[in-house]
Amino acid sequence: MCPPPQSRVSRTRSQPSESRRRRRRSSAAAVAVLGSLLSLPPLLAAAALARQPRPPAAAHPAQPAGALAATAPHAAVVLHARLASIIQPVAAEFLRSTLERADAMGAAAVVVELDTPGGLMTSMHEMTKAILGARTPVVVYVAPSGAQAASAGFFLLMAADVAAMAPGTRTGAAHPVGAGGESIAGTIGQKVEQDAAAGIRSLAARNGRDAALAQQAVVTSRSFSAGEALAAHLVDLMAPSLPDLLRALDGRQLRKGGVPVTLRTAGATVRGVEMTAAQRLLSALAHPELAYMLLSLGGIGLFFEITHPGTLLPGVFGAICLLLAFFGLSLLAVNYAGAALVLLGIGLFVAELHAGGHGVLALAGAVSLIIGSLLLFSSPEPELRVSLEWITAVSLLTLAAVGVLMTAAWRVRRRPVVTGREGLLHERGVARSEMRPQGRVFIHGEIWNAVAEQPVAEGEAVEVVAVSDMTLAVRPVRQL
Repeated sequence: MCPPPQSRVSRTRSQPSESRRRRRRSSAAAVAVLGSLLSLPPLLAAAALARQPRPPAAAHPAQPAGALAATAPHAAVVLHARLASIIQPVAAEFLRSTLERADAMGAAAVVVELDTPGGLMTSMHEMTKAILGARTPVVVYVAPSGAQAASAGFFLLMAADVAAMAPGTRTGAAHPVGAGGESIAGTIGQKVEQDAAAGIRSLAARNGRDAALAQQAVVTSRSFSAGEALAAHLVDLMAPSLPDLLRALDGRQLRKGGVPVTLRTAGATVRGVEMTAAQRLLSALAHPELAYMLLSLGGIGLFFEITHPGTLLPGVFGAICLLLAFFGLSLLAVNYAGAALVLLGIGLFVAELHAGGHGVLALAGAVSLIIGSLLLFSSPEPELRVSLEWITAVSLLTLAAVGVLMTAAWRVRRRPVVTGREGLLHERGVARSEMRPQGRVFIHGEIWNAVAEQPVAEGEAVEVVAVSDMTLAVRPVRQL
């Protein structure tokens, strides 16, 4: 049998092939799976926003911006700001803007209803400075029943012109810890502790409170119930509700900026102050569960983009999720070794796909992901940690998604090549013109120019034996 002739051909027309349609359907299905996963972050963010308490409508009637002008000149206005989150930059900005608004409108007082497990010392310092520098009297009210003002929240309570608590609340446990929730050892730890102790003594003494007991909350992490704090003169009032608090505050004398001030809050108009939509969203990102979910989904999105190059949308959403997750993690007590293990797990999944580790790298990635998730949040406060149930659910979801994507990628890799030079070899078609030796053939859903050393009649079956540039070398099937 004569060796197959070589030919040079240029493609003149293209039609979609069945293999391409299969690939498109496969990509569409994969995008649909990832799309359902990536739809979780906005749903979780909306749920987190919905969980943040809003002031009751009856207690805080909504008023337009110009409502103050309509208020009688003798009527007092009290701003009520609810702060139920960790102490972080968004909370500091919210408190600062609230106090600036109160100063500008000449409010009788600002009541900050506080419920926090603690937070960042830098943000706490900004908030205490804002309280001390405000012209309007500031009342920090730990409420409702069951709330706490722990760690950094205790500093805010001591900085207030009037400190109040609802029955069933608690405060204290203000010993400084590191960014990962760990104790700060050595000389640095002693410096941080002594600085915090001096700060709390200064705040307590400024407002006539027991500085020695306040220092115990910093040095020994002592906590106080509402009754204990009142008896120890760490707080000034105990009130079960906001109306009761306002009645108890009425006529109370204090000094603000060296000037005597008498509070007139009985019958005052209470105006609720809420975070803006942007502040509420950024504050919601500081929830450990949402930050952890965003970190996992960001890794899945980037893994999808790596396994399905060119889809773009999963990669973009993955990058956005990771950036939002890093913002939330920056506000939390994060063990960065845990975060590195989570990202290492995603990297090992990618390595398994490209290196073909026969499942060893994928198994190592799963172990790294689970261990990293357990180590990720190490705060001593339960509110700043991710529950074991949440870690289990998210880890299983991540492993399931990665498993589906890896299985789909492995199946595609095992398929025979159907595009390019390799996809044309040994394909059969029909001669569209007589070939002596040049002519045209219809192969792979396309019309090509081709040459053959053997004469080929029009309509005769041919097979591709070689490809050179855009030229096909064919031979008649009758010779096979």
